[in-house]
Amino acid sequence: MTKTLAITFVRNPELGKVKTRLAKTIGKHRALEVYITLLEHTKTIMSTSNFKNAVFYSEHIPDTDLWADGQFLRFQQKGNHLGARMLHAFETGFNGGYNRIILIGSDLPNLSVKHLNQAYNALANHEVVIGPANDGGYYLIGMNKIHAQLFKRKNWGTSSVLKETLCDSKGLDIAFLEPLNDIDTFEDLEATTQFKFISDEYTKTY
Repeated sequence: MTKTLAITFVRNPELGKVKTRLAKTIGKHRALEVYITLLEHTKTIMSTSNFKNAVFYSEHIPDTDLWADGQFLRFQQKGNHLGARMLHAFETGFNGGYNRIILIGSDLPNLSVKHLNQAYNALANHEVVIGPANDGGYYLIGMNKIHAQLFKRKNWGTSSVLKETLCDSKGLDIAFLEPLNDIDTFEDLEATTQFKFISDEYTKTY
């Protein structure tokens, strides 16, 4: 029996601690507003899927929040860099009896259920599935067994992450989804229809 787990990594939505690059342009209050909207979108997409869902928090598991409605397993990220934290999340899922695991980011305005379903279907015939991000990283990674080398020795947060990951994936059968854009900068915000009102407001003000 196939048991699939969809995971998202989130930052605890605290003022001044999320979307810090974006906050340099639009301010930390507006940046927090953008991130909360992205979290709500991510939750909607995941809740619409047919998979078991989990959220991994960056700092702590709150008593109550957007994700505490019983639909999501809730964990805290563990590890001293992003790769270690992702590896821990996959290990948690596989140890929990899941045999297809998909991990996504939480700042993807154009993410849809289609992407989760495509990743699930790809794992029937491929060892790994990757959704490339336009900034040189990836917004989704899925696998049906642990491939720990994909999470080690990477320059996390840089434009070389996808290239480095592919260098360490030689011999693996990988499927690719369409590229998507996440929101890290004001330029990303300007290019995203859902947040046009914020970028227009900033432009008029400044």
